[in-house]
Amino acid sequence: MPTMPYIRLAATDHEPAVELPAIGQGTWFMGENLAPRQQEVHALQHGLDQGLKLIDTAEMYGNGDAEEVVGEALADRRDQAFLVSKALPWNAGRDSAIAACEASLKRLGTDYLDLYLLHWPGGIPLDETLEAFERLQSDGKIRRFGVSNFDTDELNTLYHLKGGDACAVNQVLYHLGSRGIEHSLLPWMRERQMPVMGYCPLAQGGSLRRKLLDNPEVESIAADLNITPQQLLLAWAIRPHDFEQGNTALRDVIAIPKAAQASHVEQNAAALNVTLNDDICQRLDAAFPPPKRKEPLDIV
Repeated sequence: MPTMPYIRLAATDHEPAVELPAIGQGTWFMGENLAPRQQEVHALQHGLDQGLKLIDTAEMYGNGDAEEVVGEALADRRDQAFLVSKALPWNAGRDSAIAACEASLKRLGTDYLDLYLLHWPGGIPLDETLEAFERLQSDGKIRRFGVSNFDTDELNTLYHLKGGDACAVNQVLYHLGSRGIEHSLLPWMRERQMPVMGYCPLAQGGSLRRKLLDNPEVESIAADLNITPQQLLLAWAIRPHDFEQGNTALRDVIAIPKAAQASHVEQNAAALNVTLNDDICQRLDAAFPPPKRKEPLDIV
């Protein structure tokens, strides 16, 4: 049993259960010349060295360039990573999803994905997408499938389609300043032991990120714990919810921050060792209250 915080993906007809550290690595905006390419490659490799096994990418990111960065980072290291990519909704048909996946595999330099997601709901019927995902599984090109940016009603619809209950995860926006999923979506998923992949756990950037990081309560708590505000936000995102009694290491959220510098990767990994007590969580609740009613799904 892992001692660090982790999530568990349930066993499928094709794969045994798998346990992953509750912080992974995102790649949104990689491959877009915002940082030197080799720096991005090294950051991902350093994350693997730090135990951040899950790497999340998508065909949308940089029009495939992020996948190529990931592929370079995983050269000769593919077996060390749990690799996730996503199909655009207009590439989610019974045949187009096969082609999209194969194009992603080529850019990534691998012959399989550990997890393949529908990036957001679109106009193609979900039963077509499920059919394609099942074919990809049978052909060994993906090991699991899931969705992204699905709200409760959309997940419920998916879940009641043939094969839909094999959905492994739902990747959604989740951070201290965006807590809407806690009212309905997170409980629905928790009841079915379906983990959340929380993207932008530090907010996407700009004024909202500064609002979080510069908040006096966040700064005070981080100083008391001798950690950075960023580490506090990550530790908060993956805090335990006691949905499996007696196992405080098992979590139901995996945070996937993007880091293009090795030093930031190390800080992210160190957040796995941060424990937040009830008093700290209550202080953060007072500063950033949880939702009192169902809210529209927050998406960026």
